[in-house]
Amino acid sequence: MPDRIATTRWTGDLINGSGTVTLVSSGAGGFTVSLPTRAGEPDGQTSPEELVAAAHAACYSMQLSALLTASGTPPDRIDTTATVSQNLRGEAYLITEIRLVVRAVVPGADPAGFRRSAERAKEVCPVSVALSATPITLDAELDQVPA
Repeated sequence: MPDRIATTRWTGDLINGSGTVTLVSSGAGGFTVSLPTRAGEPDGQTSPEELVAAAHAACYSMQLSALLTASGTPPDRIDTTATVSQNLRGEAYLITEIRLVVRAVVPGADPAGFRRSAERAKEVCPVSVALSATPITLDAELDQVPA
C-alpha cells in the first residue's frame, strides 16, 4: 500500500491564525482550520477531530465490508457515523472517546454473525488500531429492508 500525504500550512498565532489542510496524495481538495471553529461552531471550516472522524468512519466501513464479504454475506449498504469527543484533561485537550454507530443492510446475515464481524472490524481497521489508545465504542445493528 502506498503512503498517503496531507500537508498543513498554518499562518499566525493560535488564537487569530488559521491553516489550510491539503490532501496531497489524492488531490481531492483542501480544508481550512482555525481554533475558533475547532473550539466552537464549524462555520464552514473543519477540524483535526472531524478529519479523524471521517477517516475512521471510512476505514471502518471498508473493513466491515471486507469481513462481511469474506464470510459470504456481502453488504448492500453500510452507514457509519464516527463521533470524536475532545475534552480538557489536565492542561491539554485530548481526544477522549470515539463512538462508532453502524447501520447496515446485509442480505442473508444473522444479527449475531453481523455483530461478530462488526466487532472484528473495530479491532482490525487500521484507523482503529492507530487510535487504540482512545476508548472506541461500537453500536452496530442490521437494518431491515421492507419486502
